[in-house]
Amino acid sequence: MATLALDQAPTVETPRPSRFDYKTHPFARLLFAGLLVGGMAYAGWSVLADTRGVGEQLELGVFAFLALALLIALGFEFVNGFHDTANAVATVIYTNSMPAHFAVVWSGFFNFLGVMVSSGAVAYSIITLLPVDLILNVGSASGFAMIFALLLAAVLWNLATWYVGLPNSSSHTLIGSVLGVGFANQLIQAGSRGGTAGVDWSQAQKVLTGLWMAPLIGFFAALLLLLVMRAVIRRPDLYKAPEGDKAPPRGVRALLIFTCTAVSFSHGSNDGQKGMGLIMLILIGCAPTAYALNRTLPTSATPAFVQTANTATAAFDARSGGIVMAPDQARATLTVALQTRKVEGPEVFAALDSLSADLTQRVASYGSLSKVPAEATSNVRNDMYLVLDTTKLATKKPDSFTPDELKAIKAFQASLEAGTRFIPLWVKIVVAIALGLGTMIGWKRIVITVGERIGKQHMTYGMGATAELVAAGTILTADRFGLPVSTTHILSSGVAGASVANGQGLQGRTIAQLAAAWLLTLPAAMALSGGLYWLMLTVVKASGQG
Repeated sequence: MATLALDQAPTVETPRPSRFDYKTHPFARLLFAGLLVGGMAYAGWSVLADTRGVGEQLELGVFAFLALALLIALGFEFVNGFHDTANAVATVIYTNSMPAHFAVVWSGFFNFLGVMVSSGAVAYSIITLLPVDLILNVGSASGFAMIFALLLAAVLWNLATWYVGLPNSSSHTLIGSVLGVGFANQLIQAGSRGGTAGVDWSQAQKVLTGLWMAPLIGFFAALLLLLVMRAVIRRPDLYKAPEGDKAPPRGVRALLIFTCTAVSFSHGSNDGQKGMGLIMLILIGCAPTAYALNRTLPTSATPAFVQTANTATAAFDARSGGIVMAPDQARATLTVALQTRKVEGPEVFAALDSLSADLTQRVASYGSLSKVPAEATSNVRNDMYLVLDTTKLATKKPDSFTPDELKAIKAFQASLEAGTRFIPLWVKIVVAIALGLGTMIGWKRIVITVGERIGKQHMTYGMGATAELVAAGTILTADRFGLPVSTTHILSSGVAGASVANGQGLQGRTIAQLAAAWLLTLPAAMALSGGLYWLMLTVVKASGQG
């Protein structure tokens, strides 16, 4: 029977030279640097091409500011890469399935591929945690301070935990940073609303549920899976430590490489999107004409948009109580509704009716989103955002609408999302490059923690396979539903569960450190990002630019 005892036996030290003692070829370093510089150059060229394509001229100062913001955002993805590499490669390295230097390149490639095929749904689930007024005014001093504060806080906390070798969650860190900015924003603002009004706690609860459940899912699923394997597959060599540098049997090795590939791919598809949404906010703030609206939508999409909008507007009008509202009043009403998370009452539906009708008339008059004038772009985007997020809250109580009305509103939401929540191909490419290249460096510290310091004995083939199968399956499922989850939490707890199922004890000191990191990350990231946001706003106001 597996033992849950901690620190009852001496830890078995694993010799590392054969795994980690190798030198990187100079050509590989040159290729790495070339890809890194090339990715940044490609991002700069893409911004210039997109803005010139819509007649938007960026001043040199704005372009430099945009370049710095993009550099920090891509830096977050780069750090995310080498911080989370251990989740994929530790098992194949410690079971001798792949050499360390080849494993990280392999993982980096499939992280890249995962980003490229991602849906983008996770990207905007992070954005919805931000305060409404900052999203609507992302190009203001407060908006830019928000982006810089949360990105810097996330990078700093990730680097700190990486330095001490703790498998901390990048998702956990970023979400904490976002919540910290939202909380600080409302505390700073004058008014009667409390600090929590700056945070969408309903969306936060949905996101945080996935984060706190991840360690439990990883631990118990891996434990159960390995127990089932031991009962069904009676091969003692699967549950024993590898002998020296001996590779596992061919079938087992293929399984371990497959699970490494699956975790790498799923990590890229989920974690890569978190930077995409923030990069889109940066682009919208600096170059709204080019990026606030999806100008690649064809003109042929406009009649369908108008039709679905008119049907949805009729449903809103039926619940407006006969109230007639001007568009400006409707915007104010919907902004307050989103801030307070209350969408009941005829006033809200009257506002939806008014703003949806006005928005539909404007888009129809332009002919397509690609023809919206530069001076009208921000207003159209903000109105689409207000209507979209308010209707999403309203449809959380589907019994308030008939099935036909609900179908029409869902179609209207899909049209609004297509027009505002998009990811240009070049953004995917540069994020994929940053995450993929980050995977290939700095990974050793956390690989050693995952491979040696969770269980008391050397990782077996069965332990590695079950931990990574659980991680890959959980992450891909979460990606399907647009939920950000922690690869780190799932994998490290999966290794712990597999260690217990294999009859090993757990190293109490490491488990305590992992638990401390898990508990401290959210408040630490919130405090760090909130403090940076306050500091940046103070500097801006002191300089007379606020």
